[in-house]
Amino acid sequence: MPNNKLRLGLPTGSLQQATLALFRKAGYVITQSSRSYYPHIDDNEIECTLLRAQEMARYVAQGALDCGLTGHDWVIESGAEVVELGELIFSKVSHRPVRWVLAVPNESPIQSVKDLQGKRISTEVVNLTKRWLDQHNVQAQVEFSWGATEVKPPLLADAIVEITETGNSLKANGLRIVCDLLESTTRFITNAEASRDPWKKRKMDDLYLMLSGAINAEGKVGLLMNVPRNVLDHVLSILPALQTPTISQLADNQWVDVHTIIDEAKVRELVPRLKEAGACGIVEYPLNKIIP
Repeated sequence: MPNNKLRLGLPTGSLQQATLALFRKAGYVITQSSRSYYPHIDDNEIECTLLRAQEMARYVAQGALDCGLTGHDWVIESGAEVVELGELIFSKVSHRPVRWVLAVPNESPIQSVKDLQGKRISTEVVNLTKRWLDQHNVQAQVEFSWGATEVKPPLLADAIVEITETGNSLKANGLRIVCDLLESTTRFITNAEASRDPWKKRKMDDLYLMLSGAINAEGKVGLLMNVPRNVLDHVLSILPALQTPTISQLADNQWVDVHTIIDEAKVRELVPRLKEAGACGIVEYPLNKIIP
């Protein structure tokens, strides 16, 4: 069906470069000019649009886009009715979820949500914050922040609700975290109409499979080695395998080939131990995707 097109939304801003890198690892090459919001992807059945993550869910829900990548937090903030095809845990700094937290100046007397009664709170997620306050029966003034939220307290706000991965920026601005409101990850979303279209659903499922496979491979490498059969059990006891290692018989029946996947950070510790145990011909190689 050559005329079919999947309209895909990609986030601009802090997630943009991480998203493009993820697509490259998944096997999709996306190129763009500096001023274009319609990058080219090397798949003639996909049309890409760059859009703020904050707006993605709304346009997907309206059908202007068939699918897109955005944070779970922005889905909640927008209140848009979308279908989540899956979770993609990646971010601009780490491969951990991001957190929306309540933060106050180090010297502030605020210690819990109850202390926010009658206070001013600055944040980008006004709706999310108001709902959270309602859950705790707290009345406070919630103001939208256009950016640089960390500098608002104490002069312009008593507290802020801000997103963080590491907490370093909050600490650098003299703020401490009081509590968490929400943990969020990137989601692959679509709308009900697109999810009912067999061609689009198949295309989206294939895309999600490749993207999640690329994320699964992050920080992992493959190890291949030759092992004398008489020390095989010892070698296997050293390996912290992702799954049971693959063992293949070599031409010499006194030797086997062992193939496994491990965390890249452990290679420098494991390889000397494997060599000592009798393994040889050890080869480390990078991984692009791991499909469970």
